[in-house]
Amino acid sequence: MDDQAPDVESLLTPAEVAAMFRVDPKTVTRWADSGKLTPLRTLGGHRRYRESEVRRLLDQQVIPGPRKPSE
Repeated sequence: MDDQAPDVESLLTPAEVAAMFRVDPKTVTRWADSGKLTPLRTLGGHRRYRESEVRRLLDQQVIPGPRKPSE
């Protein structure tokens, strides 16, 4: 039997989001402060981000993503 509820969405830390976009975690915090990402707060006050929202932004390139090498 699986203990995890099927409707639980994965949450990412600022460092995990930063790694996906290849930016500094402070940049992710600035995106959240400017409204580009919606942070959730843990009981300890730490920011977490919905994986689905982050992947959608990455796919849409709403936020500058990783740069492609120059050819």
